[in-house]
Amino acid sequence: MKTIGQRIASELNAQEWQVQAAIALLDDGATVPFIARYRKEATGTLDDAQLRTLEERLRYLRELEDRRKTIVESIRDQGKLTDELAVQINTADTKARLEDLYLPFKPKRRTKAQIAREAGLEPLADQLLSGPEHAPKETAEAFVSPEKDVSTVEAALEGARAILVERFSENAELLGALRETYWQRGSLASTVREGKKSDGVKFADYFDFSEPLAKLPSHRILALFRGEKEEVLDLRMEEDKDAGASNYVSSYEGRVALAFGIADKGRPGDRWLLETVRWAWRTKLRFSIELDMKMRLWQFAEDEAVKVFAGNLRDLLLAAPAGTRPTLGLDPGYRTGVKVAVVDATGKVVATDTIYPHEPKRQWDESIAVLARLCRVHKIELIAIGNGTASRETDKLAAELVTKHPDLKLTKIMVSEAGASVYSASAYASQELPDLDVSLRGAVSIARRLQDPLAELVKIDPKSIGVGQYQHDLAEYKLSRSLDAVVEDCVNAVGVDLNTASAPLLARVSGLGDWVSQNIVAHRNANGPFRTRRALNDVTGLGPKTFEQAAGFLRIPSGDDPLDASGVHPEAYPVVRRILEATKSDIKVLIGNGSVLKALKPADFTDDKFGIPTVKDIVAELEKPGRDPRPEFKTATFLEGVETLNDLRPGMILEGVVTNVAAFGAFVDIGVHQDGLVHVSALSDTFVKDPRAVVKPGDIVRVKVLEIDKARKRISLSMRMSDPVGKVSPPRGEESRSFTKNPLPQTSGSRNAKSDKESQDGGALADALRRAGLSGSVGKGRGPRS
Repeated sequence: MKTIGQRIASELNAQEWQVQAAIALLDDGATVPFIARYRKEATGTLDDAQLRTLEERLRYLRELEDRRKTIVESIRDQGKLTDELAVQINTADTKARLEDLYLPFKPKRRTKAQIAREAGLEPLADQLLSGPEHAPKETAEAFVSPEKDVSTVEAALEGARAILVERFSENAELLGALRETYWQRGSLASTVREGKKSDGVKFADYFDFSEPLAKLPSHRILALFRGEKEEVLDLRMEEDKDAGASNYVSSYEGRVALAFGIADKGRPGDRWLLETVRWAWRTKLRFSIELDMKMRLWQFAEDEAVKVFAGNLRDLLLAAPAGTRPTLGLDPGYRTGVKVAVVDATGKVVATDTIYPHEPKRQWDESIAVLARLCRVHKIELIAIGNGTASRETDKLAAELVTKHPDLKLTKIMVSEAGASVYSASAYASQELPDLDVSLRGAVSIARRLQDPLAELVKIDPKSIGVGQYQHDLAEYKLSRSLDAVVEDCVNAVGVDLNTASAPLLARVSGLGDWVSQNIVAHRNANGPFRTRRALNDVTGLGPKTFEQAAGFLRIPSGDDPLDASGVHPEAYPVVRRILEATKSDIKVLIGNGSVLKALKPADFTDDKFGIPTVKDIVAELEKPGRDPRPEFKTATFLEGVETLNDLRPGMILEGVVTNVAAFGAFVDIGVHQDGLVHVSALSDTFVKDPRAVVKPGDIVRVKVLEIDKARKRISLSMRMSDPVGKVSPPRGEESRSFTKNPLPQTSGSRNAKSDKESQDGGALADALRRAGLSGSVGKGRGPRS
């Protein structure tokens, strides 16, 4: 049997020593970003993606080993552990296989089969199975015993049948084979429930639907389960109808019969045995396997949905920052007014106000005057406009401000406000902005997320940012773990300014947690800015191990040592000194001197601890210290006069911003309060398997309007300018943003207050499992609606 390290090495196509080294570092408390960046020699340059996969598989395989030990001990305690069974258990490579093997030995409530065994009917079951040449009733007569509650031949046969049914349904090899056959040949079908057509119109694509299990994409699975959960759809599994099977048994029943040597040869016991096989399939095996199929579909869809969410979150966090420029944040609204917040280049709030340019007050000119005064006094360069209710009207207000006051040289940008209300009502916002009304904190967040999306969005629970598909149906633990890993990777990839970072941002740095981060901020407030990285050792709770993990990701731009502003880890400063000696240069001269640095040979500066990969990284950092991996900041321009669905016409060419990418395509904000969908087939002139290979959230794209469905608020777009306009029929089952009651993030259109609240919804599968009395068999999805 392969060890955990050998299995992971094989899956990663890596050497076992690389995997073992990574496991040792993880077990010692090292984070993935730290290992990927500063322990390349130890792991043979495994990258962060490989390390994340390794970490996840390590967790699964260790859970598998723990379960294996528990099962072995349980069977051994029962005195039923044979050498053959021990080998099967020790070679089981999945949790499902382990549970199949354990099923016959798993403690359970008294079943009909158990009662029959206690009545002494197991020998009868064995005789009937091995001797079909004997008539069942005649064989059973010897087992009639009123004192054992077996008063008739029929009762004896019923007990024997219960024993065989349980035996058939607990055969691990048979279960595995039937499960795989059903997965390859079965289908999932849906029909609309009576009287639900009008209320469930968003599920119209699934009113009469069927698709093979193995071909169902993740988003379609999630939509089907959502339809069932909302009591619009009835779902059913359809087993393969094998034309080669006899009229008496299905192909699955035939597999059961074959596994136990049962066949219709005209013998007296054949018909009874075949009826027992049919009973086993229809009352036990089919139910169990169909439940397994639902679980498998759900787990596949959930894994894919988590990947989509994680990928989109990564793109959003690593979106281009506008930079340290004074910014005016506008949180649009009608009756309650437009909330205004001014932040300086560092993100500090310097002014707030509320204006009422829209209905019902319509103080248009007065609002422009207020904004102009604020922009002039605070030397504003950027205007960030939240994309919620009244966003286009507020965008028009900002456009008039720019036009009437060209001397201010303002640039306006529409900003996604997803999660802004979560931040506004959070404990951290109360601590960070204690004197500011909750309604104004959203405008502050909107302004800051334009300056630096990463620094601001880390203050919000990743699930509330809302860039996934059906995230409120997903298992909380799985989604949170994946999203937290993404946030950690992004923060550490960019690096953090030690003297300006908030506690939530610092908490995402490798090795730091909430408590240490708060201590860093408290130390900074009490003693002033950090002058060196080494001064971190004076922070309460920050010991040598934490310093090792975190120091390389913390930057001090204007500190005493220029290296503290780079990604060079303090432990590698001796390497830099050797480079300085070799080049006879000063650090301030060497940093940024590409001609000198490119002429260096990394092999000349290696030692027992630092090899060529690390030296190459050091040279790259010296050339561009503290380099930001995020793209250059750009803005999109919405077409004037196109503000609602009614303004759209097929054939229009528009500029928009990608707000979300799902498995079936990309959503694009074109400024009409409802994002349009570019189906995956319309993203490129060439075949596209993964939409994220073409676009990502934040990308500015040109799209063509193909069709507008005003009734369902659907906009069909294409990035292929040659596509003809008119009726669009994407593959059945593809969703638009209006498909679900709680859609994907609303990057234009009204912000639903529910979007930032915790829902108490369980996943559709969890509901199915609860109905089946199996709650707890799979993680229940709980999470905030987007």
